[in-house]
Amino acid sequence: MKLAIPRESAEGEERVAASPETVKKLITLGFEVVVESGAGAGASLADDLYIAAGATIATGAADVLADADIVFKVQRPDDGQLGHMKRGAVLVAMLDPLNRSGDAEAYAAAGITAFAMELVPRISRAQGMDVLSSQSNLAGYKAVLDAAYEYRRMMPMMMTAAGSVAPARVFVMGVGVAGLQAIATARRLGAVVLATDVRPATKEQVESLGAKFLMVESEEAREAETAGGYAKEMSDDYKRQQAALIAETIAKQDMVITTALIPGRPAPELVSEEMVKSMRPGSVINDLAVEAGGNCALSEPGRVVVCFGVTIIGHGNVASRVAGDASLLYARNLLNFLTPLVDQQTGALDIDWDDEIIKGTGLTRDGAVVHPQSREGEA
Repeated sequence: MKLAIPRESAEGEERVAASPETVKKLITLGFEVVVESGAGAGASLADDLYIAAGATIATGAADVLADADIVFKVQRPDDGQLGHMKRGAVLVAMLDPLNRSGDAEAYAAAGITAFAMELVPRISRAQGMDVLSSQSNLAGYKAVLDAAYEYRRMMPMMMTAAGSVAPARVFVMGVGVAGLQAIATARRLGAVVLATDVRPATKEQVESLGAKFLMVESEEAREAETAGGYAKEMSDDYKRQQAALIAETIAKQDMVITTALIPGRPAPELVSEEMVKSMRPGSVINDLAVEAGGNCALSEPGRVVVCFGVTIIGHGNVASRVAGDASLLYARNLLNFLTPLVDQQTGALDIDWDDEIIKGTGLTRDGAVVHPQSREGEA
């Protein structure tokens, strides 16, 4: 079977869906791997490395995708790439199904069997396939470095002959995978860290990293987490209490990292214009949710802006800003997803549509949309 790795077509996307390491393992599983020339360039993975691993290099999406049985991608295919895929092909990628429900109809019409890696259920045996965790982990790390770059002061406390330098005060809003890594990174850089989340269960994780935890104590907060471990949409009353607590706290911070996302919904606004005004000049906000509408009222997608003396970072696709390691981890996620689907005796795909992971990620099958959240009007 032919497994294709095309170049990513999305603007600013530097990651690639396979590494030389995973190519070797895919070949061992019995696949013929074809990589589009330059697919790994943004991740510093040259064509020669793929050739050494046993892959064939092809030029152009048409040659790479022609007759491919399986296609690995980072982001959704563009119309041109989709047009080159044969009926019956299997597409595995981050397809943004909760925000792009219409795409599933296109995959179904093209006869593609599509799997959305963002929907991998958070169960023990799927941890190695969890692309949201692997990519968010790197994004949380990079977010602190990006904020530190814009911050015109030191992060750690320093004692010098000329006097002491106070440590930076960092406030992390949203304690998922990205938030936890942001806390750990800021602590390693010597900052004093405070974190908040609507989920009380995150308190222990925050404190284990040496940070202090802040949240609105209420009955609603005890039910703020879905069965899948994600934050729920909170009531207007809770949001008002949260805003009051943050407004009191944020004025004292030097750096704010916001990471709050709700799957399938716009990101909640956590930092208002008035809160930005309350921060001292030279402070920094890094909004990791900017592509989903933003946690900060003044953040702008793809831009670094200064408002009221506060630098607000709105970089999109932050994991792609560390494309080398992001690609290596993502490639392993896809390998871990595919390996159990390969029959060890015949080398053919054997997809169990009753399996929890397959049910969770499968968007289309046999010309139909099979995932309820991906049907038009339900996302």
